[in-house]
Amino acid sequence: MICFGSFQDLLGRDTAGNIKPKNEWIHTENWDLVVFDEYHFGAWRETAKELFEGEEDTVAKKEARLEYAADLEEVNEEFTVLSERESEFLPITTKAYLYLSGTPFKALATGEFIEEQIFNWTYTDEQRAKEAFAAKNPGKRNPYGALPQMRLLTYQMPDELVAIASAGEFDEFDLNAFFEASGTGKAAKFKHKNDVQKWLDIIRGGYAQKSVEHLKTGTRPPFPYSDVRLLPYLQHSFWFMPNVAACHAMANLLAEKHNTFWHDYDVLVAAGASAGIGLDALPPVRHAIGSGFETKTITLSCGKLTTGVTVAQWSSILMLRNLKSPETYFQAAFRVQSPWSIKNPNGDNPNEEEILKPVCFVFDFAPTRALRQLSEYGIGLSPNESNPENAVKELVSFLPVLAYDGANMTQIDAGGILDIAMAGTSATLLARKWESALLVNVDNDTLRRIMDSAEAMAAVERIEGWRALGDNIIETIINKSEKVKELKNKAKTGELTAKEKKELTDEEREYKSKRKQIQEKLIKFATRIPAFMYLTDFRENTLQDVITKLEPDLFLTVTGLTVSDFHLLVRLKVFNTEQMNQAVFAFRRYEDASLRYTGIESHEGLSHYGLYDTVVAKD
Repeated sequence: MICFGSFQDLLGRDTAGNIKPKNEWIHTENWDLVVFDEYHFGAWRETAKELFEGEEDTVAKKEARLEYAADLEEVNEEFTVLSERESEFLPITTKAYLYLSGTPFKALATGEFIEEQIFNWTYTDEQRAKEAFAAKNPGKRNPYGALPQMRLLTYQMPDELVAIASAGEFDEFDLNAFFEASGTGKAAKFKHKNDVQKWLDIIRGGYAQKSVEHLKTGTRPPFPYSDVRLLPYLQHSFWFMPNVAACHAMANLLAEKHNTFWHDYDVLVAAGASAGIGLDALPPVRHAIGSGFETKTITLSCGKLTTGVTVAQWSSILMLRNLKSPETYFQAAFRVQSPWSIKNPNGDNPNEEEILKPVCFVFDFAPTRALRQLSEYGIGLSPNESNPENAVKELVSFLPVLAYDGANMTQIDAGGILDIAMAGTSATLLARKWESALLVNVDNDTLRRIMDSAEAMAAVERIEGWRALGDNIIETIINKSEKVKELKNKAKTGELTAKEKKELTDEEREYKSKRKQIQEKLIKFATRIPAFMYLTDFRENTLQDVITKLEPDLFLTVTGLTVSDFHLLVRLKVFNTEQMNQAVFAFRRYEDASLRYTGIESHEGLSHYGLYDTVVAKD
């Protein structure tokens, strides 16, 4: 017997605080397995917000609610902060739990699961399986054959367009500013309409100035709507715009009389309240596409139809907005990676399959930002890989990246992607890697390990500012979180008095505040490590060896902790070594790139980078 249910429904209570009558039978069964789908609540909530932030406020709230129900706030809290067992918040008996997530970065990085509990099946795995099956079974139907390979093409825009909308320390092309628009419906228009028109001309290969340059160089780069090799995959495309006004403005511009090239496409605006909420926005798109063979469509959206939707005919996506997180970026990008095929096309062979979409494309016009997203995504998929370049190399072996630099289109390898991503990383962004909460663990289990060790307690008390937090802060946090858990359990049965409800709110606020204070002190210590790396002259040794064997006195001077103190805290998992490896790698690469730019070779003959506890080849 299989039962499907939503968290908010199964955890919900009636007005008397009892389990909903229709769910009582579920609680009386002893299940073999409980599967948690989309296990990335906190990350997903933020992703949902970012996906829909271009929508009107009321629409964005409705769309985000569909993706992330408010009732899950408590579950998210109990998972990531209280570190409870599932049985303590989900009153269903079962022999085992299985967690499924497409973007499990937080769960992996925070060590919620040990290595033997993790099974990965990613885009890279499916593409590797497709390749291996074809090699071993030539001529046979490939069960992975219909899963298209994704390709990322990035384009450096002409300086005249970049000058219109650039932002950040490295003057990156700001897509949101470039496609800024106002108004709704037929009245919507772009602030930089002439420049957006130039962009439209560029992507179909019709911009006169670029055409002259291509004649001079003798090369014609593959712009999306101009290259015959790409056009079949642009018959049905998805344009991810910054907001509702930009969607309407683009539809209006494409419809203008002079844009005859674009009149062949049915332009669909899936944005704003008029497009419908959630899946209500899908039928008009499906109707316009039909079978997909005789029609051409462009779907304009600023968030709608980017989650939980499969439109097989979509074969390409144009990223025309700024996105902050790799989770959000690839959540949208993978909309076009769904298979499109016809099984038994001639009606005489059930094992035959005609694949209509062998590849799919992501087109991005802010190269540095796109490659940074790609590198972070690749590294996030392999949190236990000590060499970030290997993690990215694995991903791009099945997700080729081609970059147009204004003159030539070239394929970029993992090292090149990291170089571009790091070179486009400001000192501020680099510093944030050392201010990340992922570097430290402050869950109850970790705090208990510290409290149970007199040496560890003495070590943390030597961290600057720790004593100002007060005596027994760790014990206070654990006790108060246990008290909150007890009150929440009592609240589920509706037995809380007004006094207890106030106590629950106060206790919860206090322990969260104190936990945050501990986290901030540990992060403050972590931010001293870059200063130590600047001061030490050892580059090929692991940072761990430099700290413990080569310059322990310098480490004590800079950070205030002895080597034995630091070792103990790392052993107790207070600091996350995999995340430290990635932060050290970014530091080393950025440092070298910065010095080489000024003509300085910091360490002549350097062949390896020492990370925190491993060494990787420089090239």
